[in-house]
This record gives sequence, C-alpha cells and structure tokens, in this order.
Amino acid sequence: MNYNRTRSQKKPSTASGGVKSLGLAIALPVALTLTDIMWFGENQIYNDLDRPFWIPPLWAIHLTCLSLAFVMGLSAWLVWAESGFHRKPMAIIMYLGQLGLGLAWDMIFLKNGPNQMALAMSFGQLITIFLCSQMFSRINPIAGDLVKLCMVWSGFLTSVNLYFVL
Repeated sequence: MNYNRTRSQKKPSTASGGVKSLGLAIALPVALTLTDIMWFGENQIYNDLDRPFWIPPLWAIHLTCLSLAFVMGLSAWLVWAESGFHRKPMAIIMYLGQLGLGLAWDMIFLKNGPNQMALAMSFGQLITIFLCSQMFSRINPIAGDLVKLCMVWSGFLTSVNLYFVL
C-alpha cells in the first residue's frame, strides 16, 4: 500500500468533508428554528396587537429568524474551519448560548406573545451575539462581520419586544 499520497489526491476528500460540515453547520440551527416556527408559529396574540408601522408582520419575523440561524451557522462554520473553537472554547459556548436563547425566545414569544420573559431571552440573545461577534472577529473577521448583521436583527427584535412590554 502506498501511504504517500499527493496533495491533489487529498483535496477531494477534504473538500467533500468541508461541504458536509458546512451543510450540517447551517442545516442544524435552521432546522431547529424551523421546528420552533412550525410548532409555535401561529400566534393570534401577536396578530391581534395594534402594531405601529415599523413592527413587521409575523411572517417577516419568521423569515428573518430563519435567516439569522443560517448566517450564525455559516459564521460558526467559518470559525470552526480555522480551528477557532479549539483555540477559544468560550466561542462555542457563546454560539450555543445564543442558539438556545434564540430558540427559547421563539418558543416564548410565538406561543405567548411579547412579554417580560421573551424580553429577557431577547436581551440574553443580544448579549451572547455581541460576545460571539467579538470572539469570532478575532478568529475570522468575515465571521465576525456576519455576526454583526445578526446583532442588528436581534437588537431590532429586542426593541419590538420592549415596545410591547412597556
């Protein structure tokens, strides 16, 4: 057996492994978010609220939450691809924390409408996304910039929730 493979022989398996890991990194958070939306997505409480013009309809919140899950999954993969989670294990804790808080927010907000518990989850997610942005930027600047987009959306959702709670 010849164990001395050339560089070109190793590339296809590495590339296919990268595509599989990218697919998993994106599909898992998107699938979890989609599951939350399917279980708790119809919210008559939110639809019956008297919303000002700047507060989006529920379908737009669903769509952007799915987009946030996609972008955060992509960002996490970019960090993982550079062994960032091994060098800074706190980064994966913050990523998983924001994912968990986001799923909890979806469940609480979509099931019960805007309330103080949903606001607490939203603030928590905003903080963990900010920390992810800081950590991811040190490992991969592109990943950090992508997370900043998510931070803008999370901040907007926090302000929507805050509007209704106050």
